[in-house]
Amino acid sequence: MDWLLIVLTVAGLSVFEIVSSIDNAIINADVLATMGEKARRWFLLWGLIVAVFVVRGLLPWLIVWATTPSLGPVEALLATFSSDPAVTEAIEGSAPILLIFGGTFLVFLFFHWLFVEEKTCGLRSERFFSRQSVWFYAVVSVLLAILVWFALQVNVMMGFAAVLGSTAFFIVHGFRQNAEVQEARLRKPGMSDISKVAYLEVLDATFSIDGVIGAFAFTLSVPLILIGNGIGAVVVRELTVRGVDRIRSYCYLKNGAMYSILVLGTIMLADSFGLPIPAWLSPVATFAIVGYFLYRSVHEQKKGAAGAA
Repeated sequence: MDWLLIVLTVAGLSVFEIVSSIDNAIINADVLATMGEKARRWFLLWGLIVAVFVVRGLLPWLIVWATTPSLGPVEALLATFSSDPAVTEAIEGSAPILLIFGGTFLVFLFFHWLFVEEKTCGLRSERFFSRQSVWFYAVVSVLLAILVWFALQVNVMMGFAAVLGSTAFFIVHGFRQNAEVQEARLRKPGMSDISKVAYLEVLDATFSIDGVIGAFAFTLSVPLILIGNGIGAVVVRELTVRGVDRIRSYCYLKNGAMYSILVLGTIMLADSFGLPIPAWLSPVATFAIVGYFLYRSVHEQKKGAAGAA
């Protein structure tokens, strides 16, 4: 990879991590407001270290190692920077399995948001789909059947990976539904700060899965994923402390995150079937989508301010 592409990739990873963690930042801020000063400082320092080095560092490395077991732990970490033909061949052989797993997970995540989740509608079509929530399971079931059918024509393990991607989505979704219930309980008096910190750490790990899996649409290089996602995680922590109300005011940023997830998931699925995808497409698409919805959010802010005046 040349330096321009490396910088573009890291920047794209950071932006994607930030916008995909908006909900996490808001929940963190709400729970932190009910905690003592010492517990807040502990979470913001040690919680950041856990989030960056343990979750966002360990998870992508484990995913690459699991999908390419012929590599050792060090080779899995540095695989995309290796000039060893055997390492390159191993990564290229396992990449479709990893990509179809991640692509399935991300596309399911987008359709769940589009059909089921409450949202600030930024496009007219979103209101239509929100009224058709009963169709979510039908859409993703048909999509999974199509993906598995075509994947089995290429590689049996690709078909299995697509099923694993859907399984991972429903497991993570279940954890998040439980997190919403726990958040309301943690706001009530009587819960210890230790319980709240433990809850936030588990929640952060759950939310980080989107960013980690989406990162493979940008690159298969674990060091670059660690750098890009780490920068994004630091920014999210800073926003949690200083600017969560400002985040809320950008009403369409979540929309931008979800459309980025759809595009990245589609890129991963296309790449898994061997379609030629340029390396710059993922970061450029992320910048364009997030930039558009950021512009829409700022425009909406100005309209609200003018109306209030």
